[in-house]
Amino acid sequence: MSFDTDFHTLRAFVALAETLHFTRAAERVGRSQSALSVQIRRLEDTLGHSLFLRNQRNVRLTESGEVFLGYARRLIDLQREAWSRLSEPEVEGEIRLGTPEDFATHYLPGVLATFRSLHPRVHLNVNCDLTLNLMSAYEKGLYDIVLLKRDPQSVTGGVRVWREPLVWVAGGEAPHSGPLPLVLSPSPCIYRARALLALNQQGRNWRIAYTSPSLTGTLAAVRSGLGIGVLPANMIPADVRIVDRAFDLPSLPDAEIALLAQPELGEVGQMLARHIMDCLDHGTPSSGRHSGSGR
Repeated sequence: MSFDTDFHTLRAFVALAETLHFTRAAERVGRSQSALSVQIRRLEDTLGHSLFLRNQRNVRLTESGEVFLGYARRLIDLQREAWSRLSEPEVEGEIRLGTPEDFATHYLPGVLATFRSLHPRVHLNVNCDLTLNLMSAYEKGLYDIVLLKRDPQSVTGGVRVWREPLVWVAGGEAPHSGPLPLVLSPSPCIYRARALLALNQQGRNWRIAYTSPSLTGTLAAVRSGLGIGVLPANMIPADVRIVDRAFDLPSLPDAEIALLAQPELGEVGQMLARHIMDCLDHGTPSSGRHSGSGR
């Protein structure tokens, strides 16, 4: 069997593998849902393997799809690295980057490591914080670039670089009776605000059972059964399960990450901004998949 495909098809495959949703994957790669479906079927025909199991309600990777996903990400990363190596000049300087903790932990290590390998004379100063704190510091000029969680219905500005659905999750046996126990980040937190608004609109009684500003603390509480938390769908650890239907919980708006850059951003900062947008815009962040939580 010969393998002959293009990087647009590989990006389409990765987008579908990470969203497990044809409409969201099509939006991510800028194609129609029917065109994406054709791309995936042609790829499967070329490989001689089914990459996805499909029914009317769900899409999931087959064993062959899971194997091919790793290779597809590596091929895309190599293409990006080759292009950057040959097209971008050698630069030096310092860039101050602010980002939500869970996003930094889950997606950015590989993205930033690749940039660092391409531009070893650039010093990256990265700080993690809650979105509203990051925005406040950015407006004071303390960051050159920030990645922010935002509500696309009420917040504008910046460039959207990532989007995926939010889900309710639990680890141990959370109680089904009484007010719903919640494990959330402290205020200000966009995911916290979304969760409480959705529950209030549903008329659901709730209580804050555990509050933690850290990713580790939040996951530990959820795993221990202290309450139910909120995570982006692509950040769910193996020992945590989705409980939207089990607890009849309201749907939540998609998670959205936007990039903001200072107007006077220099060449080094512009290169980093382009690198982040290129890596994340196609849904192919160069990192392993770890556990995470919504902040």
